[in-house]
This record gives sequence, C-alpha cells and structure tokens, in this order.
Amino acid sequence: MKTSRIITILALALFTAGALAAGCSRKDSKKGGSDKTFIQIKGSDTMVHLASTWAEEFMKANQGMELAVTGGGSGTGIAALINGTTDICAASRSIKPEEIEEAKSKNVEPKEFVVASDGIALVVNPDNPIDELSTEQLREIFTGEVTNWSEVGGPDAEILVLSRESSSGTYVFFQEHVLDKQDYAAHARLMPATSGIIQSAGEDRWAIGYVGLGYVADAGAKVKALRVDGVEPSEATVLDGSYPIARPLHLYTNGEPRGSVKEFVDFCLSEQGQKIVKEQGYVPVN
Repeated sequence: MKTSRIITILALALFTAGALAAGCSRKDSKKGGSDKTFIQIKGSDTMVHLASTWAEEFMKANQGMELAVTGGGSGTGIAALINGTTDICAASRSIKPEEIEEAKSKNVEPKEFVVASDGIALVVNPDNPIDELSTEQLREIFTGEVTNWSEVGGPDAEILVLSRESSSGTYVFFQEHVLDKQDYAAHARLMPATSGIIQSAGEDRWAIGYVGLGYVADAGAKVKALRVDGVEPSEATVLDGSYPIARPLHLYTNGEPRGSVKEFVDFCLSEQGQKIVKEQGYVPVN
C-alpha cells in the first residue's frame, strides 16, 4: 500500500464531500449503488489494510475510478451504510438484528458478502515469557478476574489489558466468543485503532491485546502472537478450524450492488482479489 496514494484518496474524499454539499449529484443512497467514479468504503479497522490494497489494485485496472477507504470500526461502517454516507461497509462482524431493523426503517436493505476469513491473534511483548494461554485464561484476563501474570504461569507483574473500543467489530466478536458475553475489565485500556494495540504491546512488556491476524504479519518482531489452546494463529489453522478464535469478514452494500460498486465487490471475490487477501495475511474464501 502506498501511503501517498491513500492520502490522495482521502483528500479527494473531502473534496468530493464538499462538491456534493454544493449540489453535485451523488447516488450513494440508492440501493445497490450505480455507475459512478467515486466509491466510499467505511468500517472495520481490521479490514483497512485489506480494503486499501483492494482499492489500489482496482483503481489500477479501472482508470478514472477513485476509492476512499476509512476505518473507525464495524459499527461505524454499518451506521454509515444505514445513513447513506458510504457505498460499501467493511465489517468484521455480522450486522445485528436491531441494525437490520433500523436499516429497514430508512429503506436500506443490507446485502452481505463474505470476502475473507480472519483469526484473532493475542499479542504480547516479545520479552514476555508467556507463549500460550487457554481461552479460559483469556476470559479471566480480559474480564479482570486475573490481573497478574503469575496467575497464568508468568512472572509477578501486573497485566495491562488492551482492547478495542466498543464500535469495533473485533471488540464485539471477542466479547461474545471469548468472554462469553461478559463485560470487559474496568481497567482495560480501550484503543481507538488496532495499530494502537500493536504499538502499546510492543512498548510495554506486560501488555496483552487482540488484533486481526493480518496485523501480526505487518508487525513483524514488534509483538509476539500467543498460541491459544495449544494452536498457533495462522492461515492453515483458521482454514482447518483448529484455531479457536476465527471469524468471517464482510462487505455490505445497500441492496444488490450494481455498476461500479458491483464491479468492486466482484473484484474482491475474484482470483486476484483473493490473492490479495492471502498476501495481506488473511484467509481466502475462494
């Protein structure tokens, strides 16, 4: 991903928004989208790198097209889809029943596409001697029942719990599938972006946080990914079902996509798009 390119895209997004406010014709709110030269994608922080790479490659093959990719969390993206302020929502969780009802009340019909799979990795500082935790130990740590590494076989040191904010789809998935729907520990440090968890875990020897599998590859030696229930987080273990913390990644459109929006979704599911999924550290679905 070329940083300068993404900055250009975001700048264009701001320019376009201003032009629209001045009276330009935007068809974002119409079901399925339509032929357009600018596509807005909002949502999952987990999927920002993946969606940005898709966007770059799609624009190379479609001269004149511009795509803007922004994160903020799956909940933010779904809200934007419902409110008609994005063409495509990227989400690391499924849309909730109450969100579907809200969408219907605004004549929005969310259409779901599973475009990749992802494992959620637990990351710690490379100097932390712990290499493995069970799902039960993770539940105890992230709910605050366990607060010291000595309680899970480590040294006598206080655990710094790192979590995403509640708008994150990863926050919701982790709470439902690891914490058994219990509340996060009151002392958990809520981070606005996954990159913040990587940075904090890389700097604090006793921190622990959760990130999408794709971020582990990008982080390199900055953090260490733990085995969970004895299984390494990897593409192979997500595919064979042995890694216990995995989930599908979605794109949502308003109704059946059409025109350039459909072309982009089709590209994400194409052989080239799924090759990008693998290159970015996620798991292809095709």
